[in-house]
Amino acid sequence: MAQLLVENVSVSFPLYHGESRSLKKTVFAAASGRMGQDSRKRLTVEALRDVSFSLHTGDRLGFIGSNGAGKTTLLRAMAGIYEPVGGRIVIEGLVTALLDPGQGMNMELTGYENIRLRALFNGYSEQQTRVLQEDVAQFAELGNFLSLPVRTYSSGMIVRLGFALATAIHPQILLMDEWILAGDAAFLGKARQRLETMVGSAEILVLSSHNAAILMQWCNRIIWMEGGRVHADGPPEEILSAYLPPEQFEQAKTAASALTAV
Repeated sequence: MAQLLVENVSVSFPLYHGESRSLKKTVFAAASGRMGQDSRKRLTVEALRDVSFSLHTGDRLGFIGSNGAGKTTLLRAMAGIYEPVGGRIVIEGLVTALLDPGQGMNMELTGYENIRLRALFNGYSEQQTRVLQEDVAQFAELGNFLSLPVRTYSSGMIVRLGFALATAIHPQILLMDEWILAGDAAFLGKARQRLETMVGSAEILVLSSHNAAILMQWCNRIIWMEGGRVHADGPPEEILSAYLPPEQFEQAKTAASALTAV
């Protein structure tokens, strides 16, 4: 069974040239209440401050909050991209972080080599690796380009390969920043269906989105982030009704019902 524990987690970023920042930026940061100092007396921006929650199999957690509230930073900390300066994150289960469809790819390697690299990272056998290669190749529809370095791809081709690779591996814990649907019109329908299948099969979902309808459709719990802290935590309708203006909340409910019915 999958579990995820976030306990008193804080993340801060040092301002290496803080002494040369403009007065306007310094005053703005100070006014937000998120300036601090690290052990080396450097100015820091406190992106997360004492954030705690726990998740177990069956949990579907959504993050809401204004830009800069700490949602993406928290996802990246759970994904192991950022190291907390305080607290701890304990994860039991296979994690996939779908934060950027192109993440984790080496642009100098071929498409096939990137697929094998991902398979090795996940401890796949040779047979499992072949299955993964076939699945990604079929879905991405890049043909012979998979034998070329990724740096030769167009941006659309990189999105196709990255999305196909990220969604080919079904995790126990899925971390997502926004509802990622990528590619041209012909690719969009396949991408949506594949992503929804992946979300449905995950034991734990953590999703950050500004789309309240998506959060209502997929989540059974919402955390409202503000200023790097947990502002509120509870059932989706309770939290979203407090977060959104009444008219937007009703629109989101209607949209969520329509999405569920599809």
